[in-house]
Amino acid sequence: MDFDFAAEQPKLVQLLIGIAAFLVVVAVILLLVDRAPMRRRAWTHATILLLPAIVLLAIGLVVPAVRTTLLSFMSGDGMRWVGLDNYAWMFTQPEALTVLRNTLIWVLLVPLLVTSVGLLYAVLVDRTRFESLAKSLVFLPMAISFVGAGIIWRFVYAYRADDQDQIGLLNQLVVALGGEPRQWLQDPPLNTLFLIAVMVWIQAGFATVVLSAAIKGIPAEIVEAARLDGASPTQMFFRVTLPSIRSAVIVVLVTQSIGTLKLFDIVRTMTGGQFDTSVIANEMYNQAFRYGETGKGAALAVFLFALVTPIVIYQIRQRREVR
Repeated sequence: MDFDFAAEQPKLVQLLIGIAAFLVVVAVILLLVDRAPMRRRAWTHATILLLPAIVLLAIGLVVPAVRTTLLSFMSGDGMRWVGLDNYAWMFTQPEALTVLRNTLIWVLLVPLLVTSVGLLYAVLVDRTRFESLAKSLVFLPMAISFVGAGIIWRFVYAYRADDQDQIGLLNQLVVALGGEPRQWLQDPPLNTLFLIAVMVWIQAGFATVVLSAAIKGIPAEIVEAARLDGASPTQMFFRVTLPSIRSAVIVVLVTQSIGTLKLFDIVRTMTGGQFDTSVIANEMYNQAFRYGETGKGAALAVFLFALVTPIVIYQIRQRREVR
């Protein structure tokens, strides 16, 4: 592919101006830090270094959050106030209620499944001969983007008519066992569960690594004492292992809950939100950018923010307690 420097010259100039501006800002910050008074050096330096981050945080987070909240009380074109109409739509219209139901299913199932699979896998491979290889294999999907994973699993669920050769792994297995191929992603509400399986496949490696590290951190004296008392493997798991790694389990549950609430890529890639599979983030995109209903999209964004905030606060409090 040929690159036309003449046609792209304005963009290249803008890029160079951006790089030069960044270097100037960094140089000014370093100069101010170097010239700062020696008496209150720590406070002055902290202020100079934090100020750019605070300004960028305000521009990139606070201002959009305030504007989105205001838009959630306005009409689709953002020209007149409609009060709580957008929120009333969210909790009364069937299509919006389906979105909320799907999000609830995701939030309830994904953290539990990811944590359970990760914990079971961590216990099974702990201190085995092929532990490193087993962990590497289950962690590999973490290296794939959600979009890439969605494309891969679309082939797994791919459907062809009875008289054609199946290219989807799942339908190929069904046909081999004497069944008929199905359109897995078009049959609600089971299609939501098939999408959830993709998320579990990606995140199970993260849970395994975190929980495995926590298991290895259990003091050997506790494990040895339990064995001397004659504890069975089941009793060891529920009375020793699980209570000892409670903090790590909570971290995995909270992390997965936040990630699931923000989920967009998998649904967007695999179904586009069709066939009753949409979730809040996907519907927010549809309303705001496809249908031109910025008010409804903003209301969904505010509701999503309200759902995530308590979980984030809980996670921060948990970290403080651990410290």
